[in-house]
Amino acid sequence: MEGMIRFSHGDTTFIQPHEFEHLEPEMARVHNLIHLRQGPGHEYAGWVDLPLNYDRRELINIIEAGEDIKDLAEVFIVIGVGGSYLGARSALELLQHSFYNHLPAERRQGPEIYFAGFNMSPSYLRHLLELIGERDFAINIISKSGTTLEPALSFRIFHRLLEKRYGKKGAKKRIIVTTDRSRGALKKLANEEGYTTFSIPDDIGGRYSVLTAVGLLPITVGGIDIGEVMRGAEAGHGHFGRPELAKNPSYQYAAARNILYLKGKIIELLATYDPAFLHFAEWWKQLFGESEGKDGKGIFPASVSFTRDLHSLGQLVQDGYRNLFTTTLWVEEPVVDQEIKKTGEDMDGLNYLAGRTFHFVNDRAHRGTMTAHASGGVPTLKISLPRLTPFYYGQMVYFFEKACAASAYLLGVNPFNQPGVETYKENMFTLLKEPIEN
Repeated sequence: MEGMIRFSHGDTTFIQPHEFEHLEPEMARVHNLIHLRQGPGHEYAGWVDLPLNYDRRELINIIEAGEDIKDLAEVFIVIGVGGSYLGARSALELLQHSFYNHLPAERRQGPEIYFAGFNMSPSYLRHLLELIGERDFAINIISKSGTTLEPALSFRIFHRLLEKRYGKKGAKKRIIVTTDRSRGALKKLANEEGYTTFSIPDDIGGRYSVLTAVGLLPITVGGIDIGEVMRGAEAGHGHFGRPELAKNPSYQYAAARNILYLKGKIIELLATYDPAFLHFAEWWKQLFGESEGKDGKGIFPASVSFTRDLHSLGQLVQDGYRNLFTTTLWVEEPVVDQEIKKTGEDMDGLNYLAGRTFHFVNDRAHRGTMTAHASGGVPTLKISLPRLTPFYYGQMVYFFEKACAASAYLLGVNPFNQPGVETYKENMFTLLKEPIEN
């Protein structure tokens, strides 16, 4: 039987039961802001009911486009920045083989998948072009406007290479555009050239767009069942659509963050125990950082990968300045496990673990770490995921999207704009247009 993502906040040392009770009326108000589209930025709240009302025909078209890419390409390049690539990359890393791109082609049953357009590094771009070499490739350019600097410049490179290698007609079959439904430079080009095109909904911003064609096309090319992803998101809509704080784990997480923030805990460390969560943590950081960080407010979202970072940042977390809290994202049942065998010499003194598994050790590590941090004055939240499957990935994405919107409204900020991002862009383009001095 399929379960639900659970939330807990440890003992009552840092959060008292009455603090949740005091937030119940406020959370009911926030629930209405989200679901009745009454809050600031409500015109970008299309993600709220997306798991119920998404276009089933488009999902089939996305799957068919993914199959075409598999037939055409040995390498697939996803071009995008921020929310245009982080969601898809997180799903691919979480749900694929850890070394997917290095597997033999017959085991992958799809192209190698790489990402471009999220940095301005010439060496990264050159090395990616060298990696493609003479192999057949296809691209998916993802940009609402088509003029965002990083993906636009990368697209110029790959677009030119495709037309040079395959001609305009051949390149047309290898370019998929995900952009605005009706306007923008990229939409205009796609119409003129006849590229296969998918739309970014007008009412969903980039960081909330994982469950649209933005994320779903690259995910399906990676052999992941996007129907299951959407089914999980639909289950999340039911679980996390309840207005009552006591019945909604997503709102409980948002409330706990708000309570701790008001006590001076201004940094949140998302702690994961599997390196496959690297880019999910990056997506999470953008989701919360860009949604909450405005008007002089916001919890700074950071991430750690344990147990690795216990050997580097563990000291600071345990004994450093007490302005942070940790949120452990834990998977209860691993996809695979590895048994520990007994050795004759027992040189490392670990034979007492013989017959146990790596997941067992990881579990004890996460429990011990949470207990240690709590004893050191660090509040510890925990989000538990039953298993790491496409279904639970979809549910997890919806959990965090809902929690983020609720948390931002509790802070009194608009969850869906990003005025600070526009400021840096304006400054950057001003500098780029300045004449170069001899």
